[in-house]
Amino acid sequence: MPEIVRPALAGLPRGLAAAGTLALLGASAGPALAHGVAPEPGRWLDVALAWSFEAHILLPLAVALLLYRAGVRRVAREHPGNPVPRWRPWSWYAGLAVLLVALQSPVATYDTTLFSVHMLQHLLMAMVAAPLLALGAPITLTLRASSPRVRRRLLLPVLHSRPVRVASFPVVTWIVFAGVMWATHFSSLYDAALDDEIAHLAEHAIYMAAALLFWWPVVGADPSPWRLPHAARVGYLFLGMPQSSFLGLAIFSAPHVLYEHYETLERSWGPAPLADQQLAGGIMWAGGDLVFLSAMILAVWVWLRAEEAEGRRVDARLDRERDRATKLGRGGDSAPPGAHPAAHSAAAEREA
Repeated sequence: MPEIVRPALAGLPRGLAAAGTLALLGASAGPALAHGVAPEPGRWLDVALAWSFEAHILLPLAVALLLYRAGVRRVAREHPGNPVPRWRPWSWYAGLAVLLVALQSPVATYDTTLFSVHMLQHLLMAMVAAPLLALGAPITLTLRASSPRVRRRLLLPVLHSRPVRVASFPVVTWIVFAGVMWATHFSSLYDAALDDEIAHLAEHAIYMAAALLFWWPVVGADPSPWRLPHAARVGYLFLGMPQSSFLGLAIFSAPHVLYEHYETLERSWGPAPLADQQLAGGIMWAGGDLVFLSAMILAVWVWLRAEEAEGRRVDARLDRERDRATKLGRGGDSAPPGAHPAAHSAAAEREA
C-alpha cells in the first residue's frame, strides 16, 4: 500500500479501514488484482471456525434430510415387518454431512483461494458424498413411501422412460462422469466458476449430477433399467480409476498455472500458484485412486457375499427336491429309496 494513505486510514475504525484498504488496492493494482485479494487465514483456530452458513445451501440439505426421514417413518408405519434397513438412512445422512463440510466449512471458505482446497472440495462431493447418497437408495425409498396410484401413474413411468433408460445406461454414465471431470478442468468454465457465484453453483450441480449417475449402477441399491452384474461393476470401477489418475497427473504435470484466477489472486501466504496446482493434482491422483480402490474392494466383497447367498439358495432348493423325491420314491414298488421319480418312470418303461 502506498505510504501516503496509511495515516489517513490509521484514524478510521477497523472495519472502515479494512474496506478502504481493499478499495485502494483494487483501484491501484489494476488488472493484477482483477480477482481480488485472498482472505488471510489468521490462526489455525480462525481457519477451523471459518464456516459459512448460507441459506441456499443449508435449506436444500435440510429438506433432503427431512424428506428422507419422513419416507423412512412412512415405510416403517406402512410395512412394520419390512422397514428400511437401518444402515441406509445413516448412509444418506453421512452423504449430506459430507456435502455440508464440502460446501459450508473452511473448505468452501478457501476453495477460491487455493486450487488444492477446491480440488479437495470436488473430491468430497463426487467421490465421497455421491456414493454415500446412492447407498441410501432414495429411489427405492420414494417408491415404497408413495401411494400405489402415484407409484403406478408417475414414478414407474418416469423410471422406465426412454430418457432415463439412456441416461442410466452404464456406458453413458461412465462417459458422462469422465467427460464432466475432464471438460470442466480444461475449459473456461472452471475459471469462470471461481469468479461468478452462479457459475460456481452450476459447476457444483453438474459435478453432483454426473457423480450420482456414475455411482447409481455400480452401487446397485436402487432399481434401474440396467442391472450390472457384479463382475461388470468391478470392471466399471477398474476402468474409472485410470481416467481419474490421468486427470490428476495432467494437472500435476502442467508446466504453467491453468487458471488465471489463482495466478492473479493477491495473497501473501500459502504455496505459490504452480505448487498449489501440483498439490491439487496430487490430491486428485492419490485421493481418486484411494476411493476407486476402496470401492473395488467393497464391490468384490459384495460379489462374494452374493455368491455365497446364491449357493445357499441353490443348496436349499436341492435339499427340498431331494426330500420330495425321497418321499415319492418310498411310495413306489421298484424305485429304491431316494430315487428320482423320473428315473423310476424310465425304468418302468424299459421293463415294459
